[in-house]
Amino acid sequence: MKNPYQHYAKARTPRGTMNKLESRYYKEVLEPGLDSGQCIAVWYERLKFILADLTTYLPDFLVIEFDGTMALHECKGWWTSPGRIKIKQAAAQFPVYRWIGVQWKGKQWVYEEFETSIMMPRINYV
Repeated sequence: MKNPYQHYAKARTPRGTMNKLESRYYKEVLEPGLDSGQCIAVWYERLKFILADLTTYLPDFLVIEFDGTMALHECKGWWTSPGRIKIKQAAAQFPVYRWIGVQWKGKQWVYEEFETSIMMPRINYV
């Protein structure tokens, strides 16, 4: 007899395979950006960051923008607290990248850029 209180976890897509939202973002935003020259290259799940012991973060897209800037795009249907904490922690630890959260909200893409804690050294020319 089946337990009526047993809940099953949502099926996850295999690593290296885009889910529906990521695929839609690639087709609607990143692919046209490649065609128009706004970005030079796009990779899916290319980099994995070690944030702490037993804590890693794998952003959805690595995008090389037309000016050479490396941006990491994270697609979310909605943000969970651990997801938001991880991207903020990654932005603080790896400030050489632009960290961009992308969310499909109200029939449009909503972007949120996460601040990096980069401190430029002061140069005194004497």
